[in-house]
Amino acid sequence: MYYLAIDIGASSGRHIVGWKENGLLQTEEVYRFPNGVTEQDGHLIWDIEALVYHVKTGIEKAKSRFGAIESLSIDTWGVDYVLLKGDESVMPCYAYRDSRTEKVIDAVHQQIPFSELYRKTGIQFQPFNTIYQLYSDKLAGRLEGVTDFLMVPEYLMYRLCGVKAHEYTNATTGGMVSAETGEYDSTVIDILGLPKHLFCALQRPGTVIGEYEGIKVILCATHDTGSAVEGIPMEGSAPYISSGTWSLLGVKTEKPLTDQASCRANWSNEGGVGYNRYQKNIMGMWLPNRLRAELCPDKPWSEIVEEAKASRFEETVNANSSLFLAPESMKAAFDTALSAKPESIGDYFRCAYRSLACSYKEAVQELQHNTGEQYDRIYIVGGGAKNSFLNRLTEDATGKKVIALPIEATALGNLKIQMEA
Repeated sequence: MYYLAIDIGASSGRHIVGWKENGLLQTEEVYRFPNGVTEQDGHLIWDIEALVYHVKTGIEKAKSRFGAIESLSIDTWGVDYVLLKGDESVMPCYAYRDSRTEKVIDAVHQQIPFSELYRKTGIQFQPFNTIYQLYSDKLAGRLEGVTDFLMVPEYLMYRLCGVKAHEYTNATTGGMVSAETGEYDSTVIDILGLPKHLFCALQRPGTVIGEYEGIKVILCATHDTGSAVEGIPMEGSAPYISSGTWSLLGVKTEKPLTDQASCRANWSNEGGVGYNRYQKNIMGMWLPNRLRAELCPDKPWSEIVEEAKASRFEETVNANSSLFLAPESMKAAFDTALSAKPESIGDYFRCAYRSLACSYKEAVQELQHNTGEQYDRIYIVGGGAKNSFLNRLTEDATGKKVIALPIEATALGNLKIQMEA
């Protein structure tokens, strides 16, 4: 039997077919397509209709290559969603890097202080969390007449099978799910005056929700990091870094940690497949990716990394500074943050990679302090795992053995959940 994982990131998407052969999971990529934010009326948005087109095109590619497909599932980044009025979509679909939430964050925290919000949900503060996006929609009148909101992957699956589903791991990214019950926190929703009917019971990964052209549509862990952690062939308990546009550094825990130390250090507790993911967002490969797009778009990554290795630029920046979230110029953001001006392309990239490694070191130290555990290794998966220079910098900075697995961990986790379902 063949299964299809559709894994969509902030910069690209891919369709990967998986099957078992002699007891081992085999995979083949059958379709890849670009993704990215676009600007409309001064806002950053996702081209949802383009994503729907590519999802369906890739499914046809999979069917033509393998014939019958048993099931499929879709995972994407977290926090973003599409509003609906019945079966009519309310556009645009705002992207998390859009600045529209900046004006409402204080208003939310005046009604429910962040310390209380954290105690209830265990979700780190990010200006783009779903809770702030929905409150911005409320103040803008966008929620009037709205019957549903679906996170992006659930919306894409709705466009395939017509079923409106709400998957647990992705819902937790938004800052409104109770860390205790694993369902939406009605107190938070009531305090903010959000429409109660939007917040349905949450479904767990492995739930079959419908069918598309004879293919079962199944919920994986639709937040891509949730699927990525499932896809890591990990021995025992150890920290992981899911290294993509964002670097998600964390560890599996039995239950959420919502204590004051975790709140102060801005750690998150997101849903996993039978466990809690205690993790932290770090700006990730967004930094070098945007530098490359601006400074040397046609230069191969291998050459860029060699230039970074040859550089002797030693200053670093705070990789998690808001300066780097959505700058018009990533080079200018680095220039602003640095006291010494980089003199070469290699200087910029060395600074970016060393700054990420320093962020990983700080996060691992916090992780060990907050969990009371000591770890001797870190698993790194995703696109960033292919960067041997960054892996070495990470090993040197953290003092931990880095096990780099340049695998499509998210797609593997997506497929694993489907097969077990």
